[in-house]
Amino acid sequence: MVILKSLTLLLLLAFKQSVEEEDIRAGCSTAVNDLVYIVDGSWSVGEEDFETAKRWLVNVTSGFDVSSLYSQVAVVQYSDSLRLEISLGEHQSARELIRAIWEIKYLGGNTQTGRAIKFAVDHVFASSQRGDTVKNRIAVVVTDGKSQDDVVDASEEARAQGIIVFAVGVGSEITSSELKAIANKPSSDYVLYAANYTTIDRIRDSMEQKLCEESVCPTRIPVASRDEKGFELILGMMIHEKAKKIHGSLGSETAYLLDKGVDITEQTRDIFPEGLPPSYVFVATIRLRGAAITEKFDLWRVLSKDRETQVAVMLHGKAKTVTFTTTDTRSLEQRATFKAQDIQRLFDGGWHQLKILVRPRRAICYVDDKEIQELDLEPVVPIYINGKTQIAKRYVSEATVPIEIQKLRLYCDPMQSERETACEIYSVVRLDALFAQSLVFYLSTCT
Repeated sequence: MVILKSLTLLLLLAFKQSVEEEDIRAGCSTAVNDLVYIVDGSWSVGEEDFETAKRWLVNVTSGFDVSSLYSQVAVVQYSDSLRLEISLGEHQSARELIRAIWEIKYLGGNTQTGRAIKFAVDHVFASSQRGDTVKNRIAVVVTDGKSQDDVVDASEEARAQGIIVFAVGVGSEITSSELKAIANKPSSDYVLYAANYTTIDRIRDSMEQKLCEESVCPTRIPVASRDEKGFELILGMMIHEKAKKIHGSLGSETAYLLDKGVDITEQTRDIFPEGLPPSYVFVATIRLRGAAITEKFDLWRVLSKDRETQVAVMLHGKAKTVTFTTTDTRSLEQRATFKAQDIQRLFDGGWHQLKILVRPRRAICYVDDKEIQELDLEPVVPIYINGKTQIAKRYVSEATVPIEIQKLRLYCDPMQSERETACEIYSVVRLDALFAQSLVFYLSTCT
């Protein structure tokens, strides 16, 4: 018996070790979601537009890995009748699911959106066999007109059960107040509009991004009067505990000095447990002084367990460049090097904000709110999360490069690139103030 227990323990330890050593990719495609589409099939839609709506479902869904381990997708078509077209777990591959979506036949009838939401809550989500292993339960309601029944009670019950509800309104017959009643708050995040079914594909990327944000960006960063989905890396990477607190760019700002003896390294699965979204904004407010001005170092990097770069922002002082590295479907990595003249100001010894907007096919670099350069990217694959995430490390080295950091964030919503200003940079604030004074003077002379 003792020998049997020992063998069992050894087998469990061996299994645990093999799991820990296995390369684990994580991202939107590998999200563990129960996703239910609730699609309007009433007379006002029409057969032709209903086919367009199915194409939209196929395009949005194609970004997810459909299986018992990852996302499972159901489809409910509704009018004044309800039809469960596809149940959760019915199809175990994206190919099977897409074929089933194309085979859905148009229903026709009146519009009872509230009844359809209630049916999805009571019967479709409730039928999931995965229990607590599902990380997100998401409903996407697609409608082209005002419901002929109440949507409030059913939508509130969905949210009370932890279901995230998106509302997609198509055409001119929809009412904004009804869509807002259906969807989670804030409505700016959970309500989408299309002018008609012909143009619905224009919001496909937005829908994919929002579904992905729900899957991989669970945390919120308080910014001004709203919370932004993203990653506060100063807190997540424990910089506020490991580094020395110093005065920042303005009297009201706090910053941190990373000297050579400070190691800012954490396990990636603790920082980005579900990977990264397809679009995001990396923002850093930093000051480079001394040797850091000429160093070649990774301000931020994610490495696999085999030290392959998954994503990185590298600064090269001598070359006066910024390089963004990410994954590639054809090789281990791809690089986009920004080397426009205005990059040089990052290395002048003052405080500056570096911002990189990452999209699926391009990356844009900003310095102190000024767009510097835009470069193309090839398609990427999800990152490995069973390695390390590090801050301020010399290129291909574990040595820390001494720098000062005031802000270090990754926002999941790409639109945050427009909202995130460099208002903490004195030179930018001063220019804004001078512009405001000049505008007042100009207006006063125009009377």
